This record gives sequence, structure tokens and C-alpha cells, in this order.
Amino acid sequence: MTDRLQVFGATPSPYTLKLLALLRFKHIPYSIHWGDITSNLKKFNLEPAKPSLLPSVIMDSNNLKSVSTDTTPIIENLEITNPLRPVLPTHSVLKFLNYILEDFGDEWMTKYMFHYRWHFKKDADNAEILLPLTNYMNISDEDLHTFGKFISSRQKERLWVVGSNKETAKLIEQSYIELLECLEKHFKQHSFLLGNFPSSSDFAFFGQLQQLINFDPTPRALAHKYSMRTVAWINNLHDLSGYDIDDRNEIYDNDIMLSLNMLFQEISKLYVPCMVANHQACKSGDETWEIEINGSTWKQKSFKYQFKCIEWIRERFQQLSSDDQKIIRDFFENTNCHDLIKV
Repeated sequence: MTDRLQVFGATPSPYTLKLLALLRFKHIPYSIHWGDITSNLKKFNLEPAKPSLLPSVIMDSNNLKSVSTDTTPIIENLEITNPLRPVLPTHSVLKFLNYILEDFGDEWMTKYMFHYRWHFKKDADNAEILLPLTNYMNISDEDLHTFGKFISSRQKERLWVVGSNKETAKLIEQSYIELLECLEKHFKQHSFLLGNFPSSSDFAFFGQLQQLINFDPTPRALAHKYSMRTVAWINNLHDLSGYDIDDRNEIYDNDIMLSLNMLFQEISKLYVPCMVANHQACKSGDETWEIEINGSTWKQKSFKYQFKCIEWIRERFQQLSSDDQKIIRDFFENTNCHDLIKV
């Protein structure tokens, strides 16, 4: 028990599923604690991180235990402590592109998940039953109804926080469909996002798509309509503990770059302008921001964390060699993602 990584989460949390699938692939033993984070952490004499998010993980450094919630640095730490079956590319260009794909999965695809879960009545009705049951299976029908309605009401009120509203709904839904179409084309040639080996970005996509395809009815139907390859892919990615990586070979060639070019062109449509607009709003101290995209107005609350995401992307770009920076600049100019690395 003490040798296992202690994880606190819930199955409806895309970030929990992201991390658990990655741990299975890397053969890292773990114990999962479902339910209330605070009460579960008390068993270890620890307090939740602030903000208290899912998953929470007990990290041990020099015999000092702390609680972490951000999956990207957690994964980077695990790559150091558990270097076998790596999920971060060694090729510097692929590693940088992987970092952005992981961020897209974490910071943009979650908008699909949150929108579809609470925008449509059928999906909201489904969630308000399943969400309480994931933690309290033996709850009474009366309490299930009360608790479910409470969760549903609170989450619907928070839709505007991630930018989901009547005007942006079409943008979000079109973006989801177009991503599915891109992935359908990509998976005709490649087993994973970066070619023939799973990376952290695969698990970030998996966490969100697992919810969209296996939890929520409306996006599930769309996935089955537009990309059965993606449906099959997430089912395979759920447990890669037995996946043989003896023939792992990072391939940096025209084929993978052409396929990534297609994915990054899709990323450039909403993720890039919205992340950049949020960054500028936070820099200016604005509580909200809005931009025009395809004739629609995208308006939402400013997120300090996503401001940091852009800062981290630009810091990592500056750490690349001059040759690699030129490759990325040319790639981003071609895919309209150049604003991500503009200082």
C-alpha cells in the first residue's frame, strides 16, 4: 500500500481517467480513492491542495509528502522517477508539439465535455443520476434525486465560466465534430497522436474523449457518426498495460508532420485565439474577455491558469535550440498557430 501512488479521484473526471490510464501504461502501482477528497486525505494526515481538484495525488519528495492536482507536472515528475515505458518524446520538436497537444486536450477539449454534459437536457438528466452514484452507490432514491438536482443546477450555472452559452454553442459543437473528422483521418495512418507510441497528449485526449463517448449520450452519438476509429482508439487506450513497446521508434518524418499539420490547423481555429485573448485579458487585469470568431462572439471569464499555460508554452519554446525554433516557427506559420509563441 505505501509503495503505491495514492490517487484521489472520480470516474466522471477526465483528468482522473487521463492519469489512471497513463499509470496503467507505465506499470506504476497505484491505489485509487473514490469519494470525498478531504475525508480520504485525512487518513494520510494531509489537507487537499488549493484549489481542490480531481485527481489529487500524494507526491513524495525527500520523504516530504505533498498533494498535487496538475496532471502535466505530475506526469513529468513520474517520467523522472519511473523512466521505463516513457510517455514524453525524446525528439525535441515532437516533445514541444506533444506539450501543446496535451494542453489542448486539458484546456480546450474539456469545453466540449462540460458543454455537452450540461447544455442538452438528455445529457444533463443522465449526468445528474450517474454523478452521485459514482461516489454513493447505496444512496436512497430520494437523496439521489435531491443530490442530482443540486449538482445539475450548480454545473449549469457554471457553463458560462468555460464560455458555453447559446451563441458559442455552435462553435463548440462544430469544433468537436471537426476534431473527430481530423482524428478519423489521422488514425487511418497512425496508432497514436505522434505516430506509433503513446505520449502524454494521447492520455490527455483520452481523458476527455472517454467522457464524451462513454458517459454523455449526445457526443457519443456524434463520435459514432463521424469517427468510429476514435471510438475504437479510446477503448484501446483505456488499458495499455500489456502494450508491447519493444519496437517503439520515434518517427519524425513528412508523414507524421503532415498529419500533425492537419490537427494543428484545427487547433488554430478556436484554442489558439481564445488562449491568446485570455492571456491578454489577464495581463491587462480584465475579469472577462471576448473575441469575434466566424461571425460569433466568444465571451467568457478570464482564467489565470490558462494565462500560465501560454507563459509555459513560450518558456519552453525559448528553451529550444535555434534550429528547432525555426522548425516550430515555420510549422506554426503554416498552421496559423504562430500567436502561441509570440512574446
